[in-house]
Amino acid sequence: MKILLAGTSHWHAAMHLDAARWCGAEIVGVWDESAGHARGFALRNAVVAIESFDEVLHRRPDVILLMGHPHQVPARARSIIEAGIPLILEKPAAPAAAPLAEMQYLAHENRAFVAVPLPNRFGPAVTAFERLRSENRAGKIAHGHFRVVNGPPERYAEDGVSWVTDPAIGGGGALRNLGIHGVDAALSLATGKLSLKSASIGNRIHASSPVEDYALLILEDESGAVFTVEAGYTFASMLPGGDFEWRIVSANATLIDRGDTATCWTLDDKAKVDLPVELPATRYRLCMHDTFRRLATNTPPAISIDDYAAAMSMIDAAYLKAGR
Repeated sequence: MKILLAGTSHWHAAMHLDAARWCGAEIVGVWDESAGHARGFALRNAVVAIESFDEVLHRRPDVILLMGHPHQVPARARSIIEAGIPLILEKPAAPAAAPLAEMQYLAHENRAFVAVPLPNRFGPAVTAFERLRSENRAGKIAHGHFRVVNGPPERYAEDGVSWVTDPAIGGGGALRNLGIHGVDAALSLATGKLSLKSASIGNRIHASSPVEDYALLILEDESGAVFTVEAGYTFASMLPGGDFEWRIVSANATLIDRGDTATCWTLDDKAKVDLPVELPATRYRLCMHDTFRRLATNTPPAISIDDYAAAMSMIDAAYLKAGR
């Protein structure tokens, strides 16, 4: 599989490069709005820098992974879709759900392959739960909790992407940037329509930040299952990892994934199983492996632009409910 990484200044660029190499892909080039950044990234990682976005399209890779500033990404994505090249669309691609509508329409109109990397769908708890469900052993979901709390918002300025904390560009703070993983998890597990019951969003300790540093949502589906989503920039460290937990509880199973450990308990066989660990930062490998498999078999992506838009719409509703 030949892949081209467009947008090396995105803070996930190194993770995606690692994922592509882990999958055995051929990196046919890297590009960025800043030619200097692309050249530096290419030099550090022994890949080829591409000078212009036109050349990105002319290379005709099997797939382009597009990252970057939300003001530029939609036009770049449109060019890739219209060129008939499969696309992996990294977030944030827009500050809210509405600007994604044109991309959705274009993707459907062109029957385009547009995957969105939300890698916790491939984490050990979710994978084990889906396996139990396929065996008719999971039972009705009772509740789920999805927490991603990372370090202070200035981490993005240190990464050279301070626009992430500009609400006019990033569309919000911890909820939009980190909480989208939890919202997507709830949407993917819900039975029927998922409703927003409560939204608490604010600046608990970083009052000077223009975006929220903490958010807690309560969601409920048509079967009565309750999902909580917690996102923050309140972890007391700039080191990777933060405070992470994916918890799924059903009639026959309790699954807890804390990033560096994961466990599944089941009632029917009185078992407790330690699940294979995959760190959140390296779940992009599993996500990309699945994407390559689907491309090779002409199968739609596991996580599409429609899934991304649905999660963004729920977050839009949460900001509105919280008066943000």
